[in-house]
Amino acid sequence: MTSPGPVQLKVKTLGDGSGTVASAPAGINCGKECDGEFDSGTPVTLTATPASGSTFVGWAGACTGTGKCQLTLNQSMSVTARFTALPVLTVKVSGTGTVTSSPSGVNCGSDCKAPFKPGTQVTLTAHAGANSTFSTWGGACTGRGGSCVVTVNDDIEVSATFSSASPTVTVTLAGSGTGTVTSNPAGISCPPSCSAAFQSGTQVTLTPVAAAGSVFAGWTGACSGSGNCRLNLTADAAATATFNLGQGLNLLNHIIFLAQENRSLDHYFGQLRRYWKDNGYPDQSFDGLPQFNPMTGDPPLYGPPPTNPGCDPNAPPPSDCSFDPGNPVTSYHLITQCIENPSPSWNESHVDWDYSDPTGNNPATMDGFVWTAGHDSRNEGYFDVNGARVMGYYDGGNPADPNDPGDLNYYYFMASNFATSDRTFNPAMTRTHPNREYLIAATSQGDAYPVGSNDNDKALLTATTIFQELQDQGISWKIYVNPAGSNCSGPPYNPKCLLTLSFVQYFAWGQTIPTQYPNNIGTIGTSTSDFEQDVANGTLPQVVQIEPASTAGLDEHPSDSDKYPSNIQLGAAYVSRIINQLMLSQYWKDSAFILTFDEFGGLYDHVPPLPAVSPDGIQPKDLYPGDVCTESGGPTCDFTYTGYRVPLIVISPYARKNYVSHTPMDLTAILRLIEKRFGVSALTARDAAQIDMTEYFDFDHPAWVTPPTPPAQNTHGACYLDKLP
Repeated sequence: MTSPGPVQLKVKTLGDGSGTVASAPAGINCGKECDGEFDSGTPVTLTATPASGSTFVGWAGACTGTGKCQLTLNQSMSVTARFTALPVLTVKVSGTGTVTSSPSGVNCGSDCKAPFKPGTQVTLTAHAGANSTFSTWGGACTGRGGSCVVTVNDDIEVSATFSSASPTVTVTLAGSGTGTVTSNPAGISCPPSCSAAFQSGTQVTLTPVAAAGSVFAGWTGACSGSGNCRLNLTADAAATATFNLGQGLNLLNHIIFLAQENRSLDHYFGQLRRYWKDNGYPDQSFDGLPQFNPMTGDPPLYGPPPTNPGCDPNAPPPSDCSFDPGNPVTSYHLITQCIENPSPSWNESHVDWDYSDPTGNNPATMDGFVWTAGHDSRNEGYFDVNGARVMGYYDGGNPADPNDPGDLNYYYFMASNFATSDRTFNPAMTRTHPNREYLIAATSQGDAYPVGSNDNDKALLTATTIFQELQDQGISWKIYVNPAGSNCSGPPYNPKCLLTLSFVQYFAWGQTIPTQYPNNIGTIGTSTSDFEQDVANGTLPQVVQIEPASTAGLDEHPSDSDKYPSNIQLGAAYVSRIINQLMLSQYWKDSAFILTFDEFGGLYDHVPPLPAVSPDGIQPKDLYPGDVCTESGGPTCDFTYTGYRVPLIVISPYARKNYVSHTPMDLTAILRLIEKRFGVSALTARDAAQIDMTEYFDFDHPAWVTPPTPPAQNTHGACYLDKLP
């Protein structure tokens, strides 16, 4: 008689734990899945053994229960053994001491973990080491007692802190300079005595004193800031005092500049002295709108709100704006954060100087702003057909008035705490493109209009750019652009497409960047952008230009179309995020961030342009027939005058606190600063004639080693274009 054939027994394990299953008789011994072959009718016993940190939950399939599984194999069968991970108790110890557990499992002096069965009550006991005392429990335990009881049902974490019975203060000296640190009570006199023990609970004051020729740059570690450090000792403390040599500009290893779009000084910062008064800043001379000057104190003093002749109300559209001195428009506070675009182009900029004398044969009257805005509005089909928007200004808010959060509260705060200017001008009396070319190369090579506007400006500029000079001298540089809203897709982004978002594209050398220097143009303002990664990874270049986020609608440019309002508060909030990121980064300690605007945007300012040095002797070459200066000449018909005043803020740990420069300069002074710091030549006669901006800094006594905490930029202002104010 033939005996029955063999049968299969399949075993597998499941669950978040681990273990093994073995059989008697032998044949099964596995941790995940295995098969065994037995003679039909064989009795088989399966035993589940959990691994360390796991427990056996039970059988499924041909077996049930939680004990051993006994089978008689009359046919092929399948069995599942389920193991689950035990909850883990993690203990972290700081200081000198150990923690043990009952039941056993935990016994450690640093970090340790032990599994326990769910529901286990575990008693943890703290054991202080030599010259140490137990301070406190943390995590799932609280209090200062020597033991703690926890019930382990899920993963759980406990910390135990031990303190020195006589905490030790350790001071380390760092930096390129020299100095001393002493303590009160006595004990630290560093050098040479840079470590001392004090009774627990003692308040110890550390005082840094810089040696001659050095400056105290600040604390790190247990201390912060740039003054005396006070420690209430309950545990060992270590602090580093950094002293640097008074190296002036050499302390700036990163110069970052951003020019937003089309705003004048009176328009943005005209209310600054009133802001100082309302916010507790000391008053000083600042030449803003005269109605905000005090009656006594530093000049200039109070004057009536300025006016400009308006359009004749008896000649409404479709008639052109008729210049009417008898219908003045007075400076006023704008409520809307969105305005229709006035023109800063060649003709308008010259008429703004003097409606009757745009070529500058006589001193400026500054009376053409409203007329040029009204004239352009009637041609563009704007709502503000009378040009009144150009006399509007924005404010910084009043913290005493909850209903007055301010229009530009972030900018007003930064201008008040860092360094600003009331004599910074855009380089040329014309629109954006030529002024940005000056910002890159200190010349527009005779272009009064954008490259390609007519037959006389078709060619790309051949002037040497600041980036070209830096590249030749081995100075790292990068241009960051915001691709949001553009035709550039990514990441990764094509450098050739990113170039179209930078004004360096209008230079012949700039066209070589995508192929020869593709890593020198990157993104900013988007998720995982190059700027954010460079700041985080320690790869920020020495010179950085941030282009305005125009395609994203965040460049603060007035609205080009009534269909697409441009809100200045959103642009200011965007800028604030960039500046705040720098202030909180590793680069704050040796950087300067310069915020300005490329030109005045056709918005009223009461200070006229100033005589300036021609960059290269090239006169305007692309004026249209009938343009100002084509039929009669005058002083303003060449690139020998600046444009109008623009806002400027210099932000750095070395920036003078609450400082106002009254020294005239145009935006090519930023190039002069870069040139002086990194030892490269002036690009043209224009930047060579500028101040080097060192007056904005105090390198021996840095005021902002720890940066201030600015307010969040208000973004809740009204935005409309169909009415004023």
